[in-house]
Amino acid sequence: MRLTPWEEERLLIFSAAELARRHRVAGLALNAPEAVALICDAMLEAARAGAYYDAVEDAGRAAVAPGEVLDGVRELVDEVRLEVLMADGARLVVLVDPLGAGAPREADGPGAVRTTRQEIDPTADRERVTLEVRNDSTRAVRVSSHYPFDRVNSRLAFDRQAAAGFRLDLPAGDSVHWRPGETKSVDLVRFGGSTGAAGASVAPGKELP
Repeated sequence: MRLTPWEEERLLIFSAAELARRHRVAGLALNAPEAVALICDAMLEAARAGAYYDAVEDAGRAAVAPGEVLDGVRELVDEVRLEVLMADGARLVVLVDPLGAGAPREADGPGAVRTTRQEIDPTADRERVTLEVRNDSTRAVRVSSHYPFDRVNSRLAFDRQAAAGFRLDLPAGDSVHWRPGETKSVDLVRFGGSTGAAGASVAPGKELP
């Protein structure tokens, strides 16, 4: 007997679903693979009988009751995706939280991630200065966060000696821009490490069109 990959997969799902049905009849709570096999088998059978999308979804949701599974299986089976063959062609059916039945999830169920968020400022102990910076250009100028501030566009007027070894006190990727003739007060933070600004690779202050 020659079987296509689709047919081989269908037989595998059916075999797993049969084993799950045997366990359910014996009064055993279902594990995650057994629950998924029953859900998929029910949807494939519904499609084979000529049901359309909504009815196939309903068959999958009705296949396994929330009380028939082991503790934590609902959290593990948060989504089931299955390609089924309907009268109008193959369709992907997606069931989100198929074992939910409207009940709230366990906060610490299997797969839950518990984190303790702690804000850490890597520059907290570094020297800082504030400088007045004026744009003497006729065009706008932008300076990115980690470029050595004493080397920025020469049309920005400020105390460059005081800025040696400092950069803008901004997160990586942020920038500050000045309109023509505009003056801004900026906070600078000293570069970390013993090499100061060595290795900085962000482009210098550029005039914007």
